[in-house]
Amino acid sequence: METEVVKSNKNFFSWFRAKWTDVPLFSIGIAFLIMVILQTLVLGFDYDSVGSWFQSWLNNWINILRNNAGIGIIALGMTLVIMTGGIDLAVGSTLVMTGAFAMILLDTGTRGILGILGMTGFPAFVVTIILVVLAGYLLGSLIGLSITKGKVPPFIVTLGAMMIFRSVTQHFMQGYNPKVPMEFLQIASFKIGNYMIMPIIYWAIITYILYFVSKRTTFGRQIIAVGSNERAAKLSGVNVEKVKLRVYALMGLLVSIAALIQVSRIGSMDFSNAGRGMEMDAIAAAVVGGTSMMGGRGFIMGTVFGMLIIAVMNNLLNLFGVPPFLREAFKGIIVIGAVLLQRKEKAS
Repeated sequence: METEVVKSNKNFFSWFRAKWTDVPLFSIGIAFLIMVILQTLVLGFDYDSVGSWFQSWLNNWINILRNNAGIGIIALGMTLVIMTGGIDLAVGSTLVMTGAFAMILLDTGTRGILGILGMTGFPAFVVTIILVVLAGYLLGSLIGLSITKGKVPPFIVTLGAMMIFRSVTQHFMQGYNPKVPMEFLQIASFKIGNYMIMPIIYWAIITYILYFVSKRTTFGRQIIAVGSNERAAKLSGVNVEKVKLRVYALMGLLVSIAALIQVSRIGSMDFSNAGRGMEMDAIAAAVVGGTSMMGGRGFIMGTVFGMLIIAVMNNLLNLFGVPPFLREAFKGIIVIGAVLLQRKEKAS
């Protein structure tokens, strides 16, 4: 009988180890479950009733999800970029530039572009969203063209773009404080029931779309092929430059959506500091989610869980009173640990 129990335990641990090693989403899911349990324990159970405890627990999670929806959307795009073997360090600066563009269009003062043209209200909001998304797509395309046609490494191009976009934005926005119409804030602040969950809904919709794209479309398969072996992809008839260009353009588009969410959440933007560090958070979420920095492998749902793990960790560190500067150290430890646990990297 004892032999059977030992054998059963051995089989379970062998199965668990195989799953942990070979199925990234399994290990990520376990890590996320542990974070949820820790979060629940830290919040405590000292409440008058189960209903009040659940309400507090739910509010806490809604706040976490809403506060991280923007960077979560950017992390999804970063996943696709890294899957091609690239990187994008300009996402924070792109967010600032597209956010500033949105505020210039919407400004209710004398310098608002759409106001000068006599366009206000809902039509102005629609035009703003369209133009800002197009601007993000254009900025991403410029980065993609520099990489594909200019043959400049992604790290160098996006590092340069990071400095250019923010510097140009700060130059033109210095001394200018646009006022966003209150009605525009409903894009992110509209309540469903008693909860402001619109940013979460946008994140969920984009996650589903990109999950479908990565798993069920030719474009998704081409991204994996390019990241796995660019030369082999070319010989197979894949237009590598076109795939990379589309990925970076999509990255810019997603950043512009995140910028619109941020502007509609708070109605303003700190052009000097907004978006700083977003590139690191997006990369961290993708890597923790199982995306290989070597390219060729990535998981949209893994990135979502990776983002949530980092978000919960930040929340826990805040509850424990850990100084802000040390929180980045914990994030770095998680990223390094995630890379060390990536056991299925292909030999070059």
